[in-house]
Amino acid sequence: MYFPILCYFYNKYPERLVDYKKDILLAMRLNITLCVLSLLAVNKVQAQDTASRRTDTTQRLNEVIIYQANKTTPVTFQNLDMKRIREKNIGQEPSFLLSETPSITVYSDAGSQQGYSYYRLRGIDQTRINTTLDGMPLNEPEDQGAYFSNYPDILNSVSRIQIQRGVGTTKNGAASYAGSVQLFSPDLTDSSAVTVGGGYGSYNSFRVFGEYKSGIKGRKALYVRASQVYTDGYKEHAFNNSQSVFASGGLFYDKSAWKINIMAGHQQNGMAWLPVADTIIAKNRKANANSKAEKDEFFQGLVQLQQVWRPSSHANITSGIYYTYLKGGYGFDGNNFAGLPSTGELFHYNFRSHFAGFFSNYTLTHNKTKWTTGVHASWYTRQHKGVDDVLGELYRNSGYKSEASAYSKLEYYLDRFTLYADLQYRYATFNYKGSVDLERLNWQFLNPKAGVNYAINNQWSVYYSIGRTGREPTRNDIFGGSDDLAADSSSKPIIYNRDAEYVTDQELGVKLNTQRFTAQLNGYYMRFHNEIVLNGQIGPNGLVLTDNVERSTRAGVELYAAYQLNKNLSLINNSSYNHSVIKEQHSTFRPVLTPELILNQEVVYQQQRWLLGVSGRYQGSSYIDFANTADINSYVLLNARAQYTLGRYIVSLFVNNLTNARYYNNGSVDASGNRSYFVQAPTNVYVAFKYTF
Repeated sequence: MYFPILCYFYNKYPERLVDYKKDILLAMRLNITLCVLSLLAVNKVQAQDTASRRTDTTQRLNEVIIYQANKTTPVTFQNLDMKRIREKNIGQEPSFLLSETPSITVYSDAGSQQGYSYYRLRGIDQTRINTTLDGMPLNEPEDQGAYFSNYPDILNSVSRIQIQRGVGTTKNGAASYAGSVQLFSPDLTDSSAVTVGGGYGSYNSFRVFGEYKSGIKGRKALYVRASQVYTDGYKEHAFNNSQSVFASGGLFYDKSAWKINIMAGHQQNGMAWLPVADTIIAKNRKANANSKAEKDEFFQGLVQLQQVWRPSSHANITSGIYYTYLKGGYGFDGNNFAGLPSTGELFHYNFRSHFAGFFSNYTLTHNKTKWTTGVHASWYTRQHKGVDDVLGELYRNSGYKSEASAYSKLEYYLDRFTLYADLQYRYATFNYKGSVDLERLNWQFLNPKAGVNYAINNQWSVYYSIGRTGREPTRNDIFGGSDDLAADSSSKPIIYNRDAEYVTDQELGVKLNTQRFTAQLNGYYMRFHNEIVLNGQIGPNGLVLTDNVERSTRAGVELYAAYQLNKNLSLINNSSYNHSVIKEQHSTFRPVLTPELILNQEVVYQQQRWLLGVSGRYQGSSYIDFANTADINSYVLLNARAQYTLGRYIVSLFVNNLTNARYYNNGSVDASGNRSYFVQAPTNVYVAFKYTF
């Protein structure tokens, strides 16, 4: 299965395979060893269990999902209510829907809910949040960011979402430093249906989509969805024009299943990544600090092939290969960035990347144990090119990132106790080819995790876990915000940071699950070493700048609660309190964009064909600079929605920011102390419909 990937990389990058020979051999040896262990275990189980002759059903496809925590796993996680997600999804960036869970903050460049948006978990940015689709990494290896904007309307094709807060369980790709967001592709076992939908709202925002589900027919199934999303944006010349497709197909056999996912997105944006000075906001809240000429265009597509084999009733082997391609770039107005009159001449950042990898996992469930072990390896290359409208091409360089990892996870069930242990070894390397020579950078991590869950009775349980993980710096951290590596007077590369950062995370929680009331209350204590934190500044390539701090801690309490008062009325609460401290050179201060208190409360009333919902959000103040001299004020948001269902028709009305609150949720401070902010939209409305036949 994996030989074609190696052949592709040998033909395209033979010099890289020479450099990474040891890494590839290590991954292959790990894979071979695990396969041998798997076959031995399978043979043993088959000899003991005649039930292995049972044929699989189509439901076995769900076994692809091996990283999802279950109710006895002693980690802090939340499975999102997909029915409620589908009711609220109008093609907005997923960040806004994720922000309705504990400890997540969100802001958008354009002020509206389409286009570029960003989220933070426990005050930690999304380059430190692992994001996967059916176990496939979605984080770009160089900068470790996952960009939902490149796959517009992605939640329209997602069957499940699990958010893990803290280091959680081992997953493929970027480190689960703050947590993880796990997306799962369409469930091909759903009944056949065709759905069309659309919507229109403030700022000339609209979405149209069509979706087809075949259901399983003759061991085969097909899913296809296509979407168009557009908005002018709240800010001036901050439009977003995006298209996407998602196709998924499956083959189902007695003891195995195959699934392929193909996803592609294309987007064009009017750029709005610069915050706006407060003096300008006072005159025009819709002002855009980026010039009208600054635009971007990106295409990103992926293909993922998965195979599930169930050789016995106790054993399961899942494997997958994947490939992602990205091409695009954006224009940068240097005069405008420097505060000079714009001449319309731009500098263009252009990118093209290839990302390929594989993973294989073996799970053995027998008596009181569940053992899962697996390997993952990936190869990534991105070409960077800088082109000036007048001077032409100024530089061209390439970054190469590869990694190999192996893990083993064990759950042991002892009466009401679940004992959990998880150990991962991960090796990552970064190489660079450009006008400045850079020695290859290597990082090795051994990430242990352990925990215990105790079921007090059928309704109550408590858990405790402790885990440690490390994370290498991004390319932007290493280069100090430069897209082309700079050199000093002696032609040596200027490296800002090459050291890894580490966190030790402890989680303690209690869960309650009854017929009408569900709740999870947890506390956490995260202790960091050499943490890479935002310093409140933005580099000339539009990416935020960071600094290292010697010691820092993040601690807090998080609550999720849902109460069904009666058959018509339900209450949902997601709240969090965060106390974070950075200690550096005898000084103590708070990290940026980390509010202490966040409260989300929603009331939903449903009567026959009608559904009415009102939600409120309080977000406390937070600092926007490293020195804690400037902050953004706390704010309260009220949103409302109404839904009417008539047969196969669903019509929805959304009214956001009912009180017309004037608020910011991000900003920066320049060297002179001038403050700039990202303005978010005032009262806005959106109407949507959906028809299924």
